[in-house]
Amino acid sequence: MSPDPGTTGVEVSPAPGETPLQPTPTPTTTDAPATPVPEPTEVVTPTEATTTEPVPTATEAPSQEPAPVPTETVVVEVPWTVDPAVTSSTIPLGAIITAVLVLVAAATAVALLFRRNRTLRPTGVAASAALEPAATTTEIGVLDDSHAVALPTEPSADTVATVRFLMVLGEAMIDSSAPVVQVTRTLERVAAINGAPDVEVIALPTALLVSVPGRTSMQTAASSAGWRQLRLHQVQDVLGVADEAESGGIDPDDGAARIQAAVSAPPLYSGPVRILGYVGVCAGLAMILGGSLVDVLVASVLGAAIAGLQVATVRLPAAYQALVVLSCAFVVAAAVFLISRTGIDVGTLVPLVAPLVTFLPGALLTTAAIDLATRQMIAGAARLAAGTMQLVLLALGITGAAALVGVPASELGSAASQPLGWAGPWLGVLVFGTGVVFHHCARRPALPWILLVLVVAYAGQVVGGLFFGGVFSAFIGAVLMTPVAMFAATRPTGPPALVGFLPGFWLLVPGALGLVGVTSILGEDAQALNTVVTAGTTMVAISLGVLAGIALGSAVGRRVGLAVTRF
Repeated sequence: MSPDPGTTGVEVSPAPGETPLQPTPTPTTTDAPATPVPEPTEVVTPTEATTTEPVPTATEAPSQEPAPVPTETVVVEVPWTVDPAVTSSTIPLGAIITAVLVLVAAATAVALLFRRNRTLRPTGVAASAALEPAATTTEIGVLDDSHAVALPTEPSADTVATVRFLMVLGEAMIDSSAPVVQVTRTLERVAAINGAPDVEVIALPTALLVSVPGRTSMQTAASSAGWRQLRLHQVQDVLGVADEAESGGIDPDDGAARIQAAVSAPPLYSGPVRILGYVGVCAGLAMILGGSLVDVLVASVLGAAIAGLQVATVRLPAAYQALVVLSCAFVVAAAVFLISRTGIDVGTLVPLVAPLVTFLPGALLTTAAIDLATRQMIAGAARLAAGTMQLVLLALGITGAAALVGVPASELGSAASQPLGWAGPWLGVLVFGTGVVFHHCARRPALPWILLVLVVAYAGQVVGGLFFGGVFSAFIGAVLMTPVAMFAATRPTGPPALVGFLPGFWLLVPGALGLVGVTSILGEDAQALNTVVTAGTTMVAISLGVLAGIALGSAVGRRVGLAVTRF
């Protein structure tokens, strides 16, 4: 027993030194904490932490609500990413200043002329007497004090002669590219002044129907129209006869004879002069489009070739004119693409569009838009289809030449950089107008007025492009040029309003945009739809601008006592 306490005592001394060694068999202590390990999971402290956490989460929830606020502000700012046209315009300052000065000078000159001659009756303008009610009412015959019999109105002139004059005049006006609404109203006024107020007129781009009721029978006549293209001097003579007939200054027989003489008149200028005039048209348009000197030179040479071909094929039957258009487009495109492959620094759009300007249906498409805007659906749709077909023929010739030479048609969209400076397009407008006068055979006294209309149209387009961008600039140009053309028609040496309109349509060139778009589509360019849409909206803008300008010019004319052209 003693050894046991001895041994225990001996073991007690090392025990304090070995106690840390013996407790190290903490497998027993590790087992003990193994049991508390699940206990901390069961301890309430984590749950208390979770109970305390919802309180800050409730406070954090409103702090997260402002996060959508910046997203809402971003959505509001998205529509304002496009800058106004004024801040993003690339129009040179010199062109803007010139345009403003031109508009101010034109407005001042027109105002002075209005003021000086407001009491003078203009020549070659329809009188308002054709619309007087007395000329269209029914005569009342009094038999006695208690009976009154309504007698049907009889034409004052021979019915056959009146109908014949209306047919000849209507055909010539349709061939002059006049809008259908103008043709219809002009014939109605002429019939009323000749004693046939109940006339019925159906005018289409390719047909004309006139019916005049009589006392016991009805005189009706129908004829085809639109199969010939009149020159500007012929258009001026035809519209001059129409104005005199509306005022009652000419009888039906003399009017029909004068219309036939105007339609069959030869060109005012010889073939070389007309070719030289078309060279001026091409060179001027190339400068307006921003071409370089090489582009202008190439366009002029190709324009001379196209003008010579036109003069040579002037008597070709109308059935083959489509082949002429296709051949000219192919020859011009092949020449331009071959020149571009030789390494010469020449563009593609400018020297290609300028020589083909005579085939571009700018006036036809714009007149179609005017017909549609005035609810002449059949006439507008027919002219629109004809203009589209003309563009397709040009596009086929161009894409065929591109396939032969190896130049993709998608390169037509390359924009010019105006290397001639801001003054180049203004000089081009003057050259273009002079060329139009000599190539399309306008009379020389009309040259200053046509140039005035063109300069005002281009100035309005520049100012409109500064404030509203590309498409709406055509509307501004048309609005401003129309009253000037109407005012020029009231001057003794001024051309009719339609003669002033047509060069303006060619200047605004909606057909050029359509040509590029249709050609790009045939070349499988998906971006060409934007060009086609731009061409369509440009046509509508020009037509609406012309209608707005007619309303403006008519209002100003009535205010100063001048009778102007009515639609």
